[in-house]
Amino acid sequence: MSDQPQPQFGIEKLYVKDASLECPNSPEIFLEREAPQIEVKIFNEGKKVGEDLYEVTLTATVTAKIGDRTAYLVEAAQAGIFRVANVPDETMELVMHITCPNMLFPYIREVISDLVGRAGFMPIYLAPVNFEALYQQQHAQQAQAASEQPAAS
Repeated sequence: MSDQPQPQFGIEKLYVKDASLECPNSPEIFLEREAPQIEVKIFNEGKKVGEDLYEVTLTATVTAKIGDRTAYLVEAAQAGIFRVANVPDETMELVMHITCPNMLFPYIREVISDLVGRAGFMPIYLAPVNFEALYQQQHAQQAQAASEQPAAS
């Protein structure tokens, strides 16, 4: 039997850290019959907040435009405090950028939909996100940017 302690993972707390909604062209925008064009941006970050405790925040920004006029702009930050222990350093980054955002996503999806619906628009349901693919894409971009920088003299 191994003396290695077993990895531990648990959710300590889930909460909405920030939420905002802007409808800069209301009420006129409600008279439009054209469907808005939707743009979604998602970002996550994490930090250590205590012994084996990490806060991960998933932020989503949704902008809806009809022509060049903004129908609404909604941004929400869903956060969680996670207990992560006995996880190797190389695995910790995956937990922070893939596992935790996957757990937070259903909650931020609900917050965004609720805010948009309360603003008088048709609720929007964010499509599922593959955080593993997003993580790999970001790392590939960072590696490419690092290889393109000239060597310091």
